[in-house]
Amino acid sequence: MSALKRRLYRLLLPAYRVAMRQVRGLTLGARAIVLDGEGRVLLIEHSYTPGWHLPGGGVESGETTEEAVIRELEEEGGIRVEGRPVLLSIHSNGASFKGDHVLLFRVETFTAVPATSRGEILRAEWFHPHDLPEGTVGGVRRRIAEMLDGGPPDLFW
Repeated sequence: MSALKRRLYRLLLPAYRVAMRQVRGLTLGARAIVLDGEGRVLLIEHSYTPGWHLPGGGVESGETTEEAVIRELEEEGGIRVEGRPVLLSIHSNGASFKGDHVLLFRVETFTAVPATSRGEILRAEWFHPHDLPEGTVGGVRRRIAEMLDGGPPDLFW
């Protein structure tokens, strides 16, 4: 994605969110903690928002949350899920976008394939959960810590 296209996306994103609010009273997203054989977690860096994030995105009309996270993993991270992702928790993401909710899944069995996203993702990389990169967003750090500690998840992203 070109620098100009990224800037336009960042400028138009607030208007898009306002328009979506008129159409939908609630938005739903699905993200995943994907662990490889070495216990590393997959993080992605988007072209349109700063920081490292868990792969995932919005649930499309007619799609289940499980279908959405499977689709997003292949698009963003080149991860073809084998079996079914395991639902870990459900969170309100109202601090970022009023009415938004995120379902968090865990995936450990997958095949690496070429990512199908074009321009949306700058980087997809594996990191040890105790050594996350600078710029990893707070919600991601909290979700990974909850998974490692086995404690109850926070209701808010």
